[in-house]
Amino acid sequence: MSNVKSPADTLRALLATGDLITMPCCFDALSAKLIEQEGFGLTFMSGFASSAARIGEPDLGLMSYGEVLDQARNITDAVSIPVIGDGDTGYGNAMNVRRTVTGFAKAGCAAVMIEDQLAPKRCGHTKGKEVVGRDEAFDRIKAAVDAREAGADILILARTDARHQHGLTEAIDRAAKFKELGADILFVEAPKSVDEMRTLCAELPGPKMANIVEGGETPDLSPEELKQIGYQIAAYPLSLMAAAMKAMVECLQTMKVGQPRDDKLMSWADLRQRIGFDEYYNVSERYASSRRDG
Repeated sequence: MSNVKSPADTLRALLATGDLITMPCCFDALSAKLIEQEGFGLTFMSGFASSAARIGEPDLGLMSYGEVLDQARNITDAVSIPVIGDGDTGYGNAMNVRRTVTGFAKAGCAAVMIEDQLAPKRCGHTKGKEVVGRDEAFDRIKAAVDAREAGADILILARTDARHQHGLTEAIDRAAKFKELGADILFVEAPKSVDEMRTLCAELPGPKMANIVEGGETPDLSPEELKQIGYQIAAYPLSLMAAAMKAMVECLQTMKVGQPRDDKLMSWADLRQRIGFDEYYNVSERYASSRRDG
């Protein structure tokens, strides 16, 4: 039998250390590879960034389950670190949630996030968010846990967006019930102050995730501050996409006016190495039919 840990077991081991996990979020296989290459031990497939990268549209529930799952599969195939997948609302009723969780486990995700927003969902830091009633929210998490207990080797990241519509107390109450139902990680989206962050961390058990959107509603605290407050995962869903978009726009503007752009580009050698050309060539040398000279 193999001694290789499953992605879920690797994530469980990371959480068991008690350390804060800084988690840059990816949006495709290449961004995930860069995260791993820079030494980070965990990534999350940002729904916001993935929707922008894959279909060029905002994160407003436009990507289908099949598209999201395909994106997750491409990402997990490209890296060896655990990946958390964004399962949104589960794409339907409780039975759809079960299928979603099972699908993400088969795709190689270490965890899947399921949330209590009304479908079609909205990005957590944009307008128009609404949540379903408590019974439906709890059924979603119960169904996700049931899928895990039925054999899906995956952790459940339970998210509530109730803070926006109903206040912090309701969000904490929902998250506490999610934990009681068997969720592994809790995520109360968009607390508006450090005091709110402290309150929810003090009142909720188990690992908790902070979502740091630069320019968003939640205070952008340092990793050390987040750890002291009580968080165990610090997610940065848009940092890489925002950096990439800024760099691409600046490069395009430079090209448009015919100016040199060398200072804006990664070197040709580094580009090849990070994408994997060098590794491919080294491995292919084992096979005579794959060799290419010159």
